[in-house]
Amino acid sequence: MKKYVYTVILVLMGITVTKAQRMLPKQKGLEVSAGVLSNGKIGNDYYINLAMTINGKNGNYQFWSLEYTHQYHSYKDLRIPQETYTAEGGNSFFLLGDARKNITLNAGITGLIGYETINRGEAMLNDGAKIVNEDNFIYGAGGRLTFETYLYDRFVLVLQGRTKVLWGTDMKQFRPSAGVGLRFNF
Repeated sequence: MKKYVYTVILVLMGITVTKAQRMLPKQKGLEVSAGVLSNGKIGNDYYINLAMTINGKNGNYQFWSLEYTHQYHSYKDLRIPQETYTAEGGNSFFLLGDARKNITLNAGITGLIGYETINRGEAMLNDGAKIVNEDNFIYGAGGRLTFETYLYDRFVLVLQGRTKVLWGTDMKQFRPSAGVGLRFNF
């Protein structure tokens, strides 16, 4: 047990002792993240996100992302899939962190557009019921709170809580989620 405790302490010291410069202006990064949708139940509802970041001044950055969201809705003994494809862009603002930007807390605001499909476009179910919700183009806004820490000079671990408010949808308008990601800074 002591071996594991010492290993964790050494890893944490390695994270905080590195002396590389962090969050350089105009530095670009590529982030991959995944998470679960927080819709009251934990199950097979998830998202996958690919983002590009460009650092600004004072720990702020811009980001653009593409996201795929997959969730199920229950009807009798059937699971009806809902898939959402979105493109999102926004800014993330530095809130708290240490002087070297090894550990930061950021808040972001975004705008998004996308497309949502229910049951892959099939309106009729096996039992003869008809889905009245339609596939739609959607748009909206989002917010996120991220905790970021450098694992190594160019690798950043990102823990995030997010929410989106969507218009143009026949489904839920408010969609919170939580996830984890890894960013590589070029």
